[in-house]
Amino acid sequence: MSSNTYTGLAAGGLRLQRYNNFRGVDFTGGEVAETRSPDSLNMWKNYKNLGKKIETRPAISRYKEFFDSGDIFGLFFYEINNVKHLIVHKGVKLIDINMSTDAETIIKASGMNPSKSVGFIFNNILFIKDGLKYYEYNGTAVSEVTGTIPVIAIHNLIGGNTTFLQEANLLTDYVKEQYIPDGTTTDYQLSQKEIDNGLKVFDISGVTPQEITTGFSVDTTNGVVEFTTAPVESTKATIEFLYSKTSDGRETADKCKLACVFDNRVFMSGSKKNPNLLIWSGLNDPRYIGNTSYSTQGNDASLVKALIPGNNALWVFKEPSMNNTTIFYNVPYEVYDSKLETTVKTYSNSHSSITTGCIATGINFNDDIVFFSDRGMEGISSDITTEQAISHRSTLVDSKLLNEKNYKNMVLVEWEGYLLTIIDDKVYLADSHQRVQNNDHLEYEWFYWSLGCDILSAVVIDGTLYLGTKYAQDKDSRGYLTYLDTSSLPIKTYHYDSKNEILYDSDYKVSDVSLASLSTLDVFPRIMKITGSKGNMYNYWTTKQDDFGYPQMLKTTNKKGFKTDVEGTTIKIETKLDNGDFEELATLENTKGYIVTKIKKKKWNTIQLKFSSNKPFGIYETTLESYIGSYVKRS
Repeated sequence: MSSNTYTGLAAGGLRLQRYNNFRGVDFTGGEVAETRSPDSLNMWKNYKNLGKKIETRPAISRYKEFFDSGDIFGLFFYEINNVKHLIVHKGVKLIDINMSTDAETIIKASGMNPSKSVGFIFNNILFIKDGLKYYEYNGTAVSEVTGTIPVIAIHNLIGGNTTFLQEANLLTDYVKEQYIPDGTTTDYQLSQKEIDNGLKVFDISGVTPQEITTGFSVDTTNGVVEFTTAPVESTKATIEFLYSKTSDGRETADKCKLACVFDNRVFMSGSKKNPNLLIWSGLNDPRYIGNTSYSTQGNDASLVKALIPGNNALWVFKEPSMNNTTIFYNVPYEVYDSKLETTVKTYSNSHSSITTGCIATGINFNDDIVFFSDRGMEGISSDITTEQAISHRSTLVDSKLLNEKNYKNMVLVEWEGYLLTIIDDKVYLADSHQRVQNNDHLEYEWFYWSLGCDILSAVVIDGTLYLGTKYAQDKDSRGYLTYLDTSSLPIKTYHYDSKNEILYDSDYKVSDVSLASLSTLDVFPRIMKITGSKGNMYNYWTTKQDDFGYPQMLKTTNKKGFKTDVEGTTIKIETKLDNGDFEELATLENTKGYIVTKIKKKKWNTIQLKFSSNKPFGIYETTLESYIGSYVKRS
């Protein structure tokens, strides 16, 4: 609903325009509502304060800095013995930060893939995938995941039958086979041939298996174990063989860059070597992936970009393809396995009718399954039982969002009811509290921030947002650390105040702040955090370019001024007429409540207001009055 109010006659009448109930930004370049801004930076609605105003975003401040190189590729929260830990994937290292004592421990000094990683907690163990290896951390040591060794079969030599129990595990080449001896057989045939050297034999008749080291020979080519003397007949399995057969199954799992938990299992995908493959673990066992626990998501080479649990299915989003098979949903169901002679759970995939591909990533945002295509944010508008369709979610910011050079490498994180779409140092915030009807579908309201440092990873811990940054190593002529950038501004410079807050960034002119209170940094702080506190950064809000409903007529402002309900220590108010530049009207100091600002502007067609500050401020509403004059002269 429009919040403006027009009164008076067409010519010479007084018009009143009220800007309030602010909703977000509108970067479309078209007609803008009074509730939105065509140009705003570092503003938002804080719903902990009931969201009645727009205000300066929270501060971004230093949490941790490191004294060696390495981008922060992953941040993971892990609680160990009721103590919170932040696990950091920095360069080729893993670092454990005890958040109670602030102590740092290098838990893996090298070997990590210098690329974005994913992690998840399962049975109180932190699992991490970096696209090269699959690791686990138990709070004491990091190791490559040791695959659960399956007992694949029990052979009953008395009855001459075999019961198959489990499949081979992709995460290990080792398997176990058990036998019920008949007292006469000396040659024990394994299920596999061409096995590796090193087979071990165990007596499992007691409580604890006992290794047998003599009295047998192994034919690895034919997969036969020959005993010198036949094992004693038994009514239960008493002989067990442990052996391996080299395969590339482990690599299949290790090279997956994506992982998520769904239906009490871990699902993995995103391997360039096997772009169509989706694999999953055993029930409640991330260390076991059966050799048939997979499905193919389409038959082309387009890469899986996102795995998203939601609506009782696992959604798989792929890059655009020539076959237009880009979105799949996998639903659990039970089927009888004749080999294992039991019912097992598997996951059937169905191709969605949606043909739009995912070129970045996606997320389940408050039960809204969204992904990012080459047109912006898309949402699934129906569940798996009906014909799917997508609805666009980002019309209001697409003109900026889609022009970000690292759009495909965005970071998504939910915080304070917003979905933060982070691309380098820019943040686009989708507001879950506010939806807008656009033709036949709902979209989000959005806000826009600049953080002052390029972000590669993010995690929320107890309401605080932690951000992992890129590494910077250059200094400017004053000794301040800079981060090189290939955008229109060649150098971004970061300065910090006594509270470790970034005081200004590439959107802020050096001349706008006194350098006297700033401290020189020797090392770029590569973990930042955002709490609920307001920050000191350049922030502003502009109203629409308003013609007061009469684009064909000239106007004159009411010389009595206009009224604004604002609060802040320093607020600059500017105005712009038509296509001119902004001119300062006033700078307010220590203001709270309604103030009146003088304005004397004549013979304009459109007018725009701008509120800005280097300090935190907020706006509830502003009201501007103008007189409608004569018609605009046409040349």
